[in-house]
Amino acid sequence: MREVTAVLEQLVLSLPYNTLSVFERTALVQEVLNMVVGLGPLEELLNDPSVTEIMVNGHQKVFFERNGCLNESGIVFDDDQQLRMVIDRIVGPLGRRVDEQSPLVSARLKQGHRVNVIIPPLALNGPVLTIRKFRDEIFTLDELVSIGSLDSDIAKLLKWSVLGRKNIAVSGGTGGGKTTLLNALSAEIPESERIITVEDAAELRFSTHPHVVSLESRPKNIEGSGEVTIRDLVVNALRMRPDRIVVGECRGAEALDMLQAMNTGHDGSLTTLHANSPGDVISRLVMMSRYGMELPVAVIEEQIGSALDLVVQIDRFADGIRRVTQLCSCELIEGKVNLSSLVRYDLSEQKYVWKQTPPWLESLAHNPHIDLGEVESWQACLQLS
Repeated sequence: MREVTAVLEQLVLSLPYNTLSVFERTALVQEVLNMVVGLGPLEELLNDPSVTEIMVNGHQKVFFERNGCLNESGIVFDDDQQLRMVIDRIVGPLGRRVDEQSPLVSARLKQGHRVNVIIPPLALNGPVLTIRKFRDEIFTLDELVSIGSLDSDIAKLLKWSVLGRKNIAVSGGTGGGKTTLLNALSAEIPESERIITVEDAAELRFSTHPHVVSLESRPKNIEGSGEVTIRDLVVNALRMRPDRIVVGECRGAEALDMLQAMNTGHDGSLTTLHANSPGDVISRLVMMSRYGMELPVAVIEEQIGSALDLVVQIDRFADGIRRVTQLCSCELIEGKVNLSSLVRYDLSEQKYVWKQTPPWLESLAHNPHIDLGEVESWQACLQLS
């Protein structure tokens, strides 16, 4: 890098570049450097910490997300060939390729950012590149409270739920903040416990926890073999003496294995899944579990009711804010799944409305990590409607 920079700086001092101003020469050197060893025009957006997502829709349209809102940048690529070169620079070091035979790929940058690429003939407007960026430091529950994603009462209950080894599912839409919230919850796991994380693309971060094993799935290779699925990793994680299993996202047959893990002594497991409401979580878990084994719906629902303790719904609003909109307690009553709404965000009142406290709250009294006096004080101050 230093050698390339030195050569470029020498070149801009010669004809015909010596007429440029110092600012213009510096900008030219940086632009060429980005194209030679970086990701070209995208480096500016990648280096901007306020940008959370980059979307390239062909070589002439580049959008970015900031504060939850989409903006069109003034950045363009010279042509599709230049964009394809940047894409190859991303996926090449990962042993992946993008061509007409393999026009779709998901990967991640060395910084941990998630990347998705789709090219013609599947993409009709040219190569499409999407980069989901992640902060170097994860959000804590307190930080999520400070930016309005939830309030302090909900944050306390979520923290106690994790410390009390309750099984939690975080649901929401794409870009709704599920992984961010899952990371914040995972950060509350005591340091004395062994954590196994399972993800399609590694996004969870544990900067301070001393005992974390991260597993990442692997797609098929060029020959069509070598695939390792999320389900394979969940099954393998059960043999690795985990105290907690954290599945980045349930989207297929691994849901059944996740439920089995929760029901066989691995309390305190965490996961996310796409769903529009806590009620949809149950339907989606049933559907995904049947991918793995053709079981009666009633049997699967019984497993869900026994496994899950809490469903947390998080949504992105029109103004870009991601906010926890509902917490539901999940339990098995007379062989059926019962979801009880604990708190819901009232959009018209712009505030949280509490309905009840979870039935398992009293069981937290025997947990050495939880201050019983704080729980009792929280419960006494809670305004139930």
